[in-house]
Amino acid sequence: MKYISTRSKITPISSAKAILQGLAADGGLFVPEKIPKVSLEEIGELPKKSYEEISAWLLGKFLTDYTPDELGECAELAYNWFDVSARIPVAILIHDPEKKSPPVGNMELWHGPTAAFKDVALQMLPHLMRIALKKVGETKKILILVATSGDTGKAALAGFADVPQTKIMVFYPEDGVSKIQKLQMITQTGENVNVTAVRGNFDDAQTGVKKIFSDKKIRGDLNKLGVKLSSANSINWGRLVPQIAYYFAGYAEFIKSNQIKLGEKIIISVPTGNFGNILAAYYAYKMGLPVKKLICASNVNNVLTEFFATGVYNRNRKFFKTITPSMDILISSNLERLLFHESGGDFRQINRYMTELNNLGKYKIDKKLKDRLDKIFYAEYVTEDETKLFIKRVYDSFKYLLDTHSAVSIAALSKYRGKTKDFTPVLSASTASPYKFTSAVLSALEKNIDGVDDLAQINLLNDFTGLRIPKNLANLSTAKILHEDVCDKNEMAERVLKFAEK
Repeated sequence: MKYISTRSKITPISSAKAILQGLAADGGLFVPEKIPKVSLEEIGELPKKSYEEISAWLLGKFLTDYTPDELGECAELAYNWFDVSARIPVAILIHDPEKKSPPVGNMELWHGPTAAFKDVALQMLPHLMRIALKKVGETKKILILVATSGDTGKAALAGFADVPQTKIMVFYPEDGVSKIQKLQMITQTGENVNVTAVRGNFDDAQTGVKKIFSDKKIRGDLNKLGVKLSSANSINWGRLVPQIAYYFAGYAEFIKSNQIKLGEKIIISVPTGNFGNILAAYYAYKMGLPVKKLICASNVNNVLTEFFATGVYNRNRKFFKTITPSMDILISSNLERLLFHESGGDFRQINRYMTELNNLGKYKIDKKLKDRLDKIFYAEYVTEDETKLFIKRVYDSFKYLLDTHSAVSIAALSKYRGKTKDFTPVLSASTASPYKFTSAVLSALEKNIDGVDDLAQINLLNDFTGLRIPKNLANLSTAKILHEDVCDKNEMAERVLKFAEK
C-alpha cells in the first residue's frame, strides 16, 4: 500500500515514510492509494479476537511495509497501559432482550493513560514511528509538532515522552482548554518535551503549526540542526489509522453481547471537531463495516453542520468557547481527506477548495459531491443546555455518566431519531472520562460547585456517583508544574527553532 497527497500528483511513498513525514510537502494530507476491503467473514472472526489482535489485523490492511510481528508488538506495547481488559468496552445504554427497542452502545474510548480517546492512537504512533525510523534508515532527530484543543496534547506527550530519537512540542490555546486538560499537559515529565500556550484559539495554534510545516526556510534551519518535523495530530496518517480499528471492535462487541447479528447495519454517532474520529468511522464503512449512516455531532461552533446542510464550508463566523472544548474548532482539517476520496481523488479540486479556505475563509463543493456525502452523513449540532440535559437524562435513566463531548453525540442521535424515525442500532463514540470536565458535568447534575476548584470537583463527582477516578487524574493535585511558556501566534516558529536547538 502506497500513499499519495490530497493536493497534487506526487510519487507514491511507503506508509513508514508517510508516518515520519506527517504532512505532504505540498501542504496536503497523505491518503492511501486505495481503501482496502474486508469481507463479512473476516468481520465475523473479530469477536474471537482481543483488541490488540483486532488492531494489528486492521493496521496490516494499510501498513503493508510493516510485518505482522512488528504490528503485533506495536499493539501489545500500546494497549498494555489501558486499565480495563477489554481496552475499548461498550456500555449498552438501551438494552432490551426482546429487541423491541434497538440498542445504543456507548463505546468507551477513554481507558488509556490520559483518560481520552486520543490515547488509542497516540500510544500506538510512537511505536509505529520507532519502527519506521529503522525502516527508512533515518538518523536525524524527529520533532513532533502538535496543536491541541485539549486531549491530543496530553496523549501525545505521554506517548512520546523520552522516546529515543524524538522531541515533542505541544501548542495549546491559553484559555481554550479545561483546567484539568491544562494541568495534565503542564505537569508532563520527560527530557524531550515542551508545552507552550498560544494567545488565541485552537485554530490559531493549528494554523501556526501548518505554516511551520510548509515553511521551507524553517525546515531548512531545522535540517541544519539535524532535526526533521513530523506531527502527532490526526493530519498524520499514523495517528489516524489506529482509530479505524475501534469501530470494527465496537461492532464485534455488539455481536458478542447479542445486540446485533453479523451483517446487520448500525449507525455510528461521533462528537466531531477536527473530523479525524468520524473520518476513521468513514474508512471503516468504506472497508466494508455494515454501516447505515454516520452522524457528525457538533457543538454550537457548528461549521460542519452547516457544511453538510449547504455544501458551503465557512469558517468566517463567531467563535464560541464551550463546555466541549475539544470541539471548539472552525477548521476541520481531516475533512480534506473525505473530500478527496468522495471526489474520486480529484486533487486539483481539493487544492482549489483549500486555497479558497485559506484566502477567503470558505469554499463551496459541487452538487455531485454533496449528493455523495448526503448518502453517508447526517450532521447535527447541540447547544450547551441540550448537552447538560442529556448528561442528566442519561444519568437519571441508566445511572451512567457521560462527559460533555459524549453527551453531544447522544443528543445529536436523539435529534436524528426524532427527525427520521430511524431506530437502527447505534454505536456512539464516548471520547473522554467525565472527570476531565467536572464543572460542566456537576452543573448538569445540578450540584452546587460555588467555590469548589476543578481538582476538588473530582472528589465531589466521585462522592456523588461512585465512578472510579482514573489514576492519572487522581494524581494531578500533587503533580509539579513544569511548563509555563506562553507566546503569540506569530512567535510559534521562533519557539520551535529555540526548542530544536536544545
